[in-house]
Amino acid sequence: MGKFLLAIDQGTSSSRAVIYDHATEVVASAQQEFPQIYPQPGWVEHDPEVIWSSVRAVCKEVLGAACASAAQITGIGITNQRETTLVWDRETGKCVYNAIVWQDRRTAEHCRALRNDGLENNISKKTGLRLDPYFSATKLAWILDNVDGTRARAEAGTLLFGTVDSFLLWRLTGGTTHATDASNASRTMLFNIHTQQWDDELLNIFNIPRQLLPEVKDCVAQFGVATDVCLGGPVPVLGIAGDQQAALIGQAGFENGMTKSTYGTGCFVIANTGTAALASKNKLLTTVAMRLNGTVTYGLEGSVFVAGSALQWLRDELKIIDSVAETEVIASRIGVVDNVLVVPAFAGLGAPYWDPDARGAILGLTRGTGRDEVVTATLQSAAYQTRDLVSAMADDGISLDVIRVDGGMVANDWFLQFLADILDTPVERSANVESTVLGVAYLTALAADVLQSSEQISALWKLESRFEPSMKSDRRELLLQGWATAVSRIRNSG
Repeated sequence: MGKFLLAIDQGTSSSRAVIYDHATEVVASAQQEFPQIYPQPGWVEHDPEVIWSSVRAVCKEVLGAACASAAQITGIGITNQRETTLVWDRETGKCVYNAIVWQDRRTAEHCRALRNDGLENNISKKTGLRLDPYFSATKLAWILDNVDGTRARAEAGTLLFGTVDSFLLWRLTGGTTHATDASNASRTMLFNIHTQQWDDELLNIFNIPRQLLPEVKDCVAQFGVATDVCLGGPVPVLGIAGDQQAALIGQAGFENGMTKSTYGTGCFVIANTGTAALASKNKLLTTVAMRLNGTVTYGLEGSVFVAGSALQWLRDELKIIDSVAETEVIASRIGVVDNVLVVPAFAGLGAPYWDPDARGAILGLTRGTGRDEVVTATLQSAAYQTRDLVSAMADDGISLDVIRVDGGMVANDWFLQFLADILDTPVERSANVESTVLGVAYLTALAADVLQSSEQISALWKLESRFEPSMKSDRRELLLQGWATAVSRIRNSG
């Protein structure tokens, strides 16, 4: 056995690799951003070769930073942006089209047609998902139907489909392993979360050949051996989980009712519902939170498509800030903004609205509105969207005593205080806010017997800061009424 764990976190805007020691303390980390591709409004793609090259680069860099060799790595864990869809040649590993990213809305009309055919209820019962372009099934169908010759090749068995974890696993293992885990499979809209199998009826609805699909394993499993030259030697892949499920694990969310909210490109709230696949009456998602030793733990999830990426928009497109860190300085200086509202529906609205046609807006502008108001209102929008999700969860029977948060945005103390105020719930920031990559490191440690139980993981969780709500209720309600009005306006215009 080696003495290190290697965790790969392939995200929407960057790839990261982290080496942990067997006490799950960070030894070294490396990160590389990569470009987004926007072929037309509502379409979002990634170059698969850029994803792959960025993963290889950060793996090489982190091994060098840790002065570690492949022989010293006990195992690899992979966590990934979910729903993003790739199709590649079984022999060459080359993709037939760019990766279609989870934010992409090109299949909205296909989803609408299936809904008009009365299929949404059955699809939702089997998958726990909404019939929405967010998920992989219609993206995969689009590739098969719009890239010349692809459907025929798929039916002949020469192509493979996967989410990003499967693609990376295929490349890392030199094309010997085509697999995924149950958490990622549960986001494709082709997987029955109750039977834990690819579902023939769903495959028929979306017209997907079964031979494209990867084998579905537990989150902790023998996924094959990475032999790629970027590692310098063979290393077993032992853990895989979608990024949001990995974050729940990294936050030690193993008990029924425990809830986390991650603020990365989007915002994702997951509540652990135990062995019960709780069906939401508020358009939230029922998902596989984790599958360990064959036992499924379910989660209730709310998905917001734009959170941290709205701050990147301020920096990269509007160019009104030089860094995301500036937002805390600005918001602390001017305080809560109540007359300007930013609704960052750049990719439609996710839960609990599921409106793919909505588009973003800035409302309440006056001649006196300046940069600071727009920046602060954009920051506040992530808290308002979280409140929408938490309110829906409460109506589904999940009341929160506390919510644990992670992701890049949570370094901002002003934001977390505003979040606690808007939720009227204490917010806890852990000592390690990179919960996603930590979660998959934990899975790898379990597979390698470096850790023996979820109880051990829970004992490792450490609180860094707790933010208590302090806003008066009438002030909170006034702000929330303004947000509700703003959302109704962009939905009407969409």
